[in-house]
Amino acid sequence: MRQRPRPLPGTSGIVRTMSLLGDPVLHSACAEVTEFGPALDRLIEDMFATMYAAQGVGLAANQIGVGQRVFVYDCPDDEDVRHVGHIVNPRLVSVEGDEFAGPEGCLSLPGLEAATVRFDEAVVEGFTSDGAAVRVAGSGFFARCLQHECDHLAGVVYAERVAGLRARKLRRQIRKTDWGRAGIHALGE
Repeated sequence: MRQRPRPLPGTSGIVRTMSLLGDPVLHSACAEVTEFGPALDRLIEDMFATMYAAQGVGLAANQIGVGQRVFVYDCPDDEDVRHVGHIVNPRLVSVEGDEFAGPEGCLSLPGLEAATVRFDEAVVEGFTSDGAAVRVAGSGFFARCLQHECDHLAGVVYAERVAGLRARKLRRQIRKTDWGRAGIHALGE
């Protein structure tokens, strides 16, 4: 039996403006979603459309100026298995495996990348847009994505996790961008 094809996420969404480092919404913890329904479905569609337009693998709601606990993803793991979905009110329930510094970028810090320490395995629990419980486990690059998006919803950007020489280099790169003056102040400089 063949399943009826479902439309790709984001095909009915609109591309929204990306919040950049320094925007207060990126540096505050997001509120729990309390209303499930058409408005949440539209937000998720817009998030997918925005993520795809920016060629990202994950996007948190606060990255488009919405301070709610929602993120979307279309991200491969290290075995090149594609993971596509969304999580409402996510909680990072476990991180395991080795910690390693791997390249990490962010749509809210466009064009920049820095080695960031993350765990190799992560599990996130939350809900779908219709309120059904969901548990998502990831490894490798997908685990990095899950941790990165959960950080966003807690008001943390990856640049805050970069340390030492890598942090100084990243901050110099931020200062050279058009948006960096406001952004660097958000990092406490």
